[in-house]
Amino acid sequence: MNRAEPTMPAEAYKTYAIVAPKSTHWVDATCAEVECAHHLYGWQSVIDESTELGQRQAHYIRKQAGRRFTEERREGGLTAFVFEAGQVCFNAAKHQRRLDRPELYIVRDGDHRGNPRGTAPRQHVKAADWVDDFAEHQQALADEHQKG
Repeated sequence: MNRAEPTMPAEAYKTYAIVAPKSTHWVDATCAEVECAHHLYGWQSVIDESTELGQRQAHYIRKQAGRRFTEERREGGLTAFVFEAGQVCFNAAKHQRRLDRPELYIVRDGDHRGNPRGTAPRQHVKAADWVDDFAEHQQALADEHQKG
């Protein structure tokens, strides 16, 4: 990540964040729930069966995957496995959907380097309170800057 190098120590900063943590705001989902393109339209996996890895992948598809497909042989030991729509894709374990929960409005002491004082983050109940806190902090910084 590209960041400007801070000019002051971490304890001189505050971090404002609006977050939706995976642990509380997301759940595992099916291909259908997330409208996975592979599930909706089908997909193709091209496997190089001239390699050991490709042979293992092709064996898995043919014997263990449990999905409907056709095979197209190509030059150079390649096989295209064409999977029809309506099936669970191979990335289904990674699908997640957002729960209908409001974001968390957090204010932490410190910056990306950490929180040297070890103070607990503050969580605002309402977005407007978080915005007010942010605006007050920005105004305090502007006032200090103007003083010189």
